[in-house]
Amino acid sequence: MGPLLIFLLSLVVVLILTTYVRLHPFLSLVITSLFVGIMAGRPEDALTTISSGMGKVFSQFAIIITAGSIIGLVLERTGRMDVIANDLIRLSRKPLLALNILGFLFAVPFMCSILAYVVFSPLAKDVSRKLNIPTGVAATSLVLGTLASFDMVYPSPVILSAASELNVDVAKIFFMGLMISLPMTFVGYLYASRSVKINAYLDLIKAISFEEKQVSRASAYLPICLPILLILAGVFASNPVIRFIGEPDVALLIGVMLCLGWSRSYGKELHEWVEKAIRRSGIVLLDLCGGGALGATFAMTGAGEALGNLFINLALPALLIPFLVAVAVQTVQGSRVVTMLVVPSLIMPILPQLGLPAEISLLSMACGTFLFSHVNDPFFWIFRDLSEMETKEALREYTFGGILMGFTGLLLLGCGYIIAF
Repeated sequence: MGPLLIFLLSLVVVLILTTYVRLHPFLSLVITSLFVGIMAGRPEDALTTISSGMGKVFSQFAIIITAGSIIGLVLERTGRMDVIANDLIRLSRKPLLALNILGFLFAVPFMCSILAYVVFSPLAKDVSRKLNIPTGVAATSLVLGTLASFDMVYPSPVILSAASELNVDVAKIFFMGLMISLPMTFVGYLYASRSVKINAYLDLIKAISFEEKQVSRASAYLPICLPILLILAGVFASNPVIRFIGEPDVALLIGVMLCLGWSRSYGKELHEWVEKAIRRSGIVLLDLCGGGALGATFAMTGAGEALGNLFINLALPALLIPFLVAVAVQTVQGSRVVTMLVVPSLIMPILPQLGLPAEISLLSMACGTFLFSHVNDPFFWIFRDLSEMETKEALREYTFGGILMGFTGLLLLGCGYIIAF
């Protein structure tokens, strides 16, 4: 059976298992990986490939996902997150924009866009209630902010694995992703606030706040800000010590130690929070390992080269090809991180034919992860439930907002490519 047919059939299998059978994503992805190996006539090779693909992903993400989950949960439970949120609300004087920025700023340090949304969703409800606007408006501004940075900015899990596999310039990919994601998140804010006039409510902003616990601002900001600064320093520094502590794994562990040190007075509660964060990260890691298995088996079959040649023969612009491959995978299986674990293995064989810099190809894929997130995306249901929307409303806000941001990012990337390359 040809690799292109194997790829298409495997996408159908993933869609059936996740959407209709409602099988857990990890099981769906691993079963599909075995299915790919059987269709390729290489079932024994598939078992080895699945193991190596899962192991590679686990070694790459285990520390950063777990560390981000611990930081986020401990900061939330100790009231430190409220301090940061209130500061940003007071400074911005635009509550919906502040929510959007909160999501944008914290999705990457938490290493999870879902966690950033869940942490700040009570604040979104508080904003909605006091401004007397629909809950979905504030929730949409927040959720689209989390997606903008999580899908585009290094060292997010979405970008990290692809950056390693494509061997891109980390400094370049960080600044390019940041410059593109900032307008994208603002587009998300404009889309979310399109139906309300916030200026009429500016006098009420001072009333928007949580009850803050008596904690220092240093203990709230440093566990998040210091790891980010260390990671950036490690990108540019030549000193081996700085480069070591600037590794994302090490930097985030430093953030964890700061967070735990300032929270040690909570005793048994702190231990329970850490245990809960580790269990939560384990579920996420299983899904990612399943994505790593599927990506590795696709690479084994040569599906990437066949798919790329198909698009090349259609005479599509080179910039669109990584984007469209990512759209296809994202539409079917739902997880952005899984998409970016699978797509680089499909695109790498045809990179020389595309003639695109690796950084441009990577960001084109990342823009594709915004399309089309729907009922097979776990984040879709979390957003719908916490924002108290109907499914059709969630599709309009979450799915179509993501589509708008994805095309915005692709347009900006195209302009940057024409100007700078």
